[in-house]
Amino acid sequence: MSAADKTENTADKLKGKAKETAGKATGDERLQGEGKADQAKSDVKQAGEHVKDAFKR
Repeated sequence: MSAADKTENTADKLKGKAKETAGKATGDERLQGEGKADQAKSDVKQAGEHVKDAFKR
């Protein structure tokens, strides 16, 4: 996994966590759901990068 990909995935995960937290604080279930979705998307992208790395070895 390249450093740029890892940084992007981490940023996406943090953005999702911030949305989720903001949604909880304001009672906005839609925003909270978007945050969880962003985090899941980041996890999937990161898993894909790990698979690519495994095949490069």
